[in-house]
Formats: sequence, structure tokens, C-alpha cells
Amino acid sequence: MSVSVTVLSTTSCATIFTGTKDKISFSSTPEGAKVFHKGIEKCTTPCTTEISRGLGKQMATFEKEGFNNKEVKLTKTFNPVTLLNILLGGVIGLGVDTATGSLIKYSPKAYTVELEAK
Repeated sequence: MSVSVTVLSTTSCATIFTGTKDKISFSSTPEGAKVFHKGIEKCTTPCTTEISRGLGKQMATFEKEGFNNKEVKLTKTFNPVTLLNILLGGVIGLGVDTATGSLIKYSPKAYTVELEAK
């Protein structure tokens, strides 16, 4: 029993310690643009919202009436907490972090766009 508890407590470290989302700030000129991620409205600029991590291409779209939509790529970096899985959790923990997106984190955590009038 204690072996299984130890194994479970040391797997998927990045998922446990850093979660599966990051708080990201968005701003626009002019203010008041709606921010969408994966087709879901997340907030209205200026704002900060949680965005789920994912290994695929992640985009945020800014929309404001009377202005052209602006799409920005959310850039990511390797989450160093994942290295604990290699040392402690092995393949299972690394697999969980990969599946949940915790293998990466967003960087930068703030995006500013200038919207063009139509």
C-alpha cells in the first residue's frame, strides 16, 4: 500500500505543482475587445484570464465591432517542473504531464494588440 501511495504521489509533478492552466493578460488599443480562445469568449480587454495549456498551436482572437479581428499565437516554453517526472515519476508521470499540457507553460503571459479600423 505505501509503495503505491509513494508512486502516485511522485508522478505527474508538473500537473500537480503547476496545474493545467496559466493566467494570461490581454490588452488592446482600443480597449473593449473580446478575447476568444478555441472559439470561447474568455474576457474583454483589458483583462486577465486562465487559458488551458495544450501542446498544439494555441491562438487568441481579439474581436471588436468596427475593427478587423486580430489573431495572435500564444507562445509556449518547456515547463522545467516536468524534469521531476524524469527523476521521480518516470514514463507514467511524463505521460500524464504530456496529456494534460503541463509539459509546457505559456511565455510571455501578457499580449497587447493594436486593432485596425475597418
